[in-house]
Amino acid sequence: MLNIGYGNMIAEGRIISIVNPDAAPVKRLIQEAKDSGRAIDATCGRKTRAVIIMDSGHVVLSSLITETISARINEGEDDNE
Repeated sequence: MLNIGYGNMIAEGRIISIVNPDAAPVKRLIQEAKDSGRAIDATCGRKTRAVIIMDSGHVVLSSLITETISARINEGEDDNE
């Protein structure tokens, strides 16, 4: 499991990509996910700084920056070696 901030965890092996929420296509993706019930808001009321796209089609919103999430994934890979 991967900590994405404020005690929220997701299945690390199911992540497809982690993207910055500022681009227009990503904003559309977030809105479509919200409209269809596939958005999971894990920001705890803070600004969205990373959008995590899962293999199930869910879109997870996190207030951690993409680099922090990536570093946590890489730390987990180092622990497994």
